[in-house]
Amino acid sequence: MDRRSLLTAGAALAAGLALPIRAPAAELSPLPNPPPPISRAERQTRLDKAQRLMREQGLTALLVEPGASLVYFTGVRWGRSERLTAAVIPAEGEILVVTPFFEEPSVRETLAVPAELRTWQEHEDPLALVAGWLREKKLAAGAVGVEETVRFFAVEGLQKHLPDTPVRSGARVVRACRMIKSPAEIALMQHAADITVAAYRHTAPRIERGMTPGDIGAIMNGATRALGGSPEFALILLGEASAYPHGSGKPQAVRDGEVVLMDCGCTYQGYQSDISRTLVFGEPTRRQRTVWEHMRRGQQIAFEAAQLGVEAGAVDDAVRRYYASLGYGPDYKLPGTSHRTGHGIGLDGHEPINFVRGERTRLAPGMCLSNEPGIYIPGEFGIRLEDCLYMTEQGPKWFSVPPASIDRPV
Repeated sequence: MDRRSLLTAGAALAAGLALPIRAPAAELSPLPNPPPPISRAERQTRLDKAQRLMREQGLTALLVEPGASLVYFTGVRWGRSERLTAAVIPAEGEILVVTPFFEEPSVRETLAVPAELRTWQEHEDPLALVAGWLREKKLAAGAVGVEETVRFFAVEGLQKHLPDTPVRSGARVVRACRMIKSPAEIALMQHAADITVAAYRHTAPRIERGMTPGDIGAIMNGATRALGGSPEFALILLGEASAYPHGSGKPQAVRDGEVVLMDCGCTYQGYQSDISRTLVFGEPTRRQRTVWEHMRRGQQIAFEAAQLGVEAGAVDDAVRRYYASLGYGPDYKLPGTSHRTGHGIGLDGHEPINFVRGERTRLAPGMCLSNEPGIYIPGEFGIRLEDCLYMTEQGPKWFSVPPASIDRPV
């Protein structure tokens, strides 16, 4: 569970609510023409690229624990625990997967690339097994990389068994692969976004006076499942709580004239959507309309600034200049935008790179990021519209089209 999901559940529990698991959406059915899953050939292409980058960067092997990167390279979907399951990608040749003996059949179920699989028993040290394989393959003489989310005990164990082998970050290899999405990945992300948009269209007209965040989230999650997606999060912020990007634990209910901010997403074949919509229950005030329009324009400025070859940080800079001209901020001060303009997205909801000040990486085809420069007014309300984009050879393209006005918020 990520931080946003934890806050969603925590806010509901703090308000004395039982967060419903699902809500009926019998009139909905899965969206047609779903894209195919990632092919075995594409995963092999990913491994080939990673191995080329490893050789260029002087790494002989790369250790990857369960999570999005393990799925990306091997297809293996597995959870982390004190029992190590991991892949070792050599700079050349077939990869190794290590796992507890009793987990081998389950791990094989999702393994999608050729690999040697070695197991360890409960009394054995899995890092000794990894170190032995590296020596056997004559890979221990060079530097070994670790994926950036690998836990300390794995790094420490590897260093203990290979004291003369440099252990370095492999982030540059993994990021260079995962940041650039293939057409197949973009198709899966587009389908996830289409599911979330359709779920919003189902949910928004069903919001009623007195509903809690849990009530609205249940409708959204039920619609997402019925449409063929797996709900990832449904953060619902009502009234003053919308002024705080990740919400409040205070009791909330839908009231006339107050803001309803929804930040929701799902996964499809592991790839994520992340879309926010802000509406007013009843007739918006002039101030609500004005702030909504300012925020929508800020989102468009970010989209227009996100051109090929532009440093990602410049997108954030462009939005903040516009907001400062209206009297917001400056910088991260409130009222204004207290967070970055956007984040990378793919198999993880948040992944490199970001639309944030100082990010020097230049935008390139295949990069996918959110665009969400919300405006927050503490004690009153917040407005956040969030739509993800992907970079093409012609420039940015939306996964979901932003709403035209506060009167047509979904």
